[in-house]
Amino acid sequence: MKRQLLLLSSLAMLYVFPAQAETVGCVTTSWKLIGANHKVCVEAFTDTKLPGVTCHVSQAKTGGVAGTFGLAQDPAQFSLSCEQTGPIVIPAKMPEQETVFTEDTSILFKETRVTRIWDPKHNTLVYLAISRKLIDGAPNNSVATVAVRPWGGR
Repeated sequence: MKRQLLLLSSLAMLYVFPAQAETVGCVTTSWKLIGANHKVCVEAFTDTKLPGVTCHVSQAKTGGVAGTFGLAQDPAQFSLSCEQTGPIVIPAKMPEQETVFTEDTSILFKETRVTRIWDPKHNTLVYLAISRKLIDGAPNNSVATVAVRPWGGR
């Protein structure tokens, strides 16, 4: 019974938590004498519920001493691009919208979040990246769309 409960809870965690990104590369935007340089990094993630979609997010990363120790607040500057990279099977009960990726951009209260929005009328997946601030919000956003099309004769 305990083993089944552990397996069930592990599967539930996979279902609930958004995708983990892998860093594709970073480019220095400003050299810092002490600490890490300011940079823009590109990360890739696949939509865990729709593995035929891959997204790339570029984000500004603050360097310096605070950035080196993870204490800096990264600016809300990012871009998003998503593509169909394999077959996409839309589930029968596709949620209207769902968070597919989050990344903290400060030690407290700020994150970049990517939400998938299903547009059934146009058979299109819309990915919306926003900067979320717990206290006062932020209007920064980026959008990418993926038209759901047959893949490899399927």
